[in-house]
Amino acid sequence: MIRSKLPHVGTNIFTTMSQLAAQTGALNLSQGFPDFTAPQPLLEAVGRHVGAGHNQYAPMIGLAALREQVASKVARLYGAKVDPELEVTITPGATEAIFCAIQAVIQPGDEAIIFDPCYDAYDPAVTLAGGRCVHVQLSDGDFAIDWQAFSDALTPRTRLVVLNSPHNPSGALITRADLDRLAQLVAERDLYLISDEVYEHLVYDGAQHASVLAHEQLYARTFVVSSFGKTYHVTGWKVGYVVAPPALSRELRKVHQYVNFCAVTPLQHALAEFMAAHPEHIDELPAFYQNKRDVFCSLLQGSRLRFIPTPSTYFQLVDYSAIRPDLDDQEMAVWLTREHAVASIPVSVFYQQPIAGQRLLRLCFAKREETLQHAAEKLCAI
Repeated sequence: MIRSKLPHVGTNIFTTMSQLAAQTGALNLSQGFPDFTAPQPLLEAVGRHVGAGHNQYAPMIGLAALREQVASKVARLYGAKVDPELEVTITPGATEAIFCAIQAVIQPGDEAIIFDPCYDAYDPAVTLAGGRCVHVQLSDGDFAIDWQAFSDALTPRTRLVVLNSPHNPSGALITRADLDRLAQLVAERDLYLISDEVYEHLVYDGAQHASVLAHEQLYARTFVVSSFGKTYHVTGWKVGYVVAPPALSRELRKVHQYVNFCAVTPLQHALAEFMAAHPEHIDELPAFYQNKRDVFCSLLQGSRLRFIPTPSTYFQLVDYSAIRPDLDDQEMAVWLTREHAVASIPVSVFYQQPIAGQRLLRLCFAKREETLQHAAEKLCAI
């Protein structure tokens, strides 16, 4: 019998709930992907580049034109000058980028601090590298970092801290003051950071994303990860990138070349072309998704769900305790899918130790308005 390296890991909740939605014909507000198309010029560019014969391996670190567009965007938005040759790496999705960064710096016996609730890919990658995750819970309610708890979790074995802002699943945002506090706490320590910023352009109500790219002291020890899929409505393309100082980028690339080598070539060409021709796309994203959030929240006002409009991402948390407090959130997610044809994600799966009595579900509003209306009608009828 095979000896599993991940004995406690099964099929993840996103796959499970999407499969259940498909089996039952439910509206899928669980897995985070749009049900609308990408910008037409971007789709047309893919066809042109496939037809032009751009179908062989791209450079391992990514197409030069796309890396240059990333560097240009970083300079424009965050005032940081990064070298597209030495500091930008294109990867087959942000999850691969995170995995490679973890493998690059975690040695057997090292510890990595992650903040619960957290994306489910962090912990297994640390385990596979021979390390151990130390889970620090974000505050219940506002999902802010408890800096005292973080400080208490630091040990001589701490080698990595994983940040996620804008935060999945809560939408909470790290501020510049938070980054300054973190910089103080780790200043004398030999550790690295991964800053998962895949929702960097989905920030609402006039707030600004505080990127580690704009924090010179922290960037010196950080892998900053983002996603073209989230930004350009093409999650199935699985194209992401990492921006990191040259020394860190070299180590990441050593791993990356043996995991997937390169991202899909014609998609890289198309993204580079679209970014150069349409820089306004990312500037318009906050208003685009804030409108979807506002429409969805307005439609849910007639339901028994309780919520505060999310400040970022395309996920809305809802408290269902007024409807079925007798069900934990995993039971509730299944019940809601089977009985009311709306699929969601239970928030407890993002925790190592779920909070007792918490009754939260995550709903994705990256959907057409008619999808949101249909889903809200079902939820309001409960």
